[in-house]
Amino acid sequence: MFTMTPTIMRNLLNPPATRRYPTVVRPPFENARGEIVNDIQICTFCGVCAVKCPSQCITVDKKSATWTCNPFACVYCGVCAESCLSGSLHQKNDYRKPVREKTMIVLQGEIIKKEVKSHEPADVPQE
Repeated sequence: MFTMTPTIMRNLLNPPATRRYPTVVRPPFENARGEIVNDIQICTFCGVCAVKCPSQCITVDKKSATWTCNPFACVYCGVCAESCLSGSLHQKNDYRKPVREKTMIVLQGEIIKKEVKSHEPADVPQE
């Protein structure tokens, strides 16, 4: 009993060692891997992020131009953002805010069609 007395007194007199999250939030570390953000206007719906994702939380539907992410299955490793060919995926430094209900992130975009170059010969001046 007497060996614990100094520890008890120190705990009673010092401020608490924990924070009251989410009311008191610690600023994120440098280069912290936070929430995934997709700029849907730039996305080409190639599906590389869905293939590279180790937790398989991303699905891409090329025909309907839909990008879906399950943030509760995501491990925030950043592999999808690193492998994105169009540069539309990136990660914030902030962590996701706590929520009461599980929701999927569904983004609807438009498929950007590339112009097809014609193989017709250019107007060549005749001699």
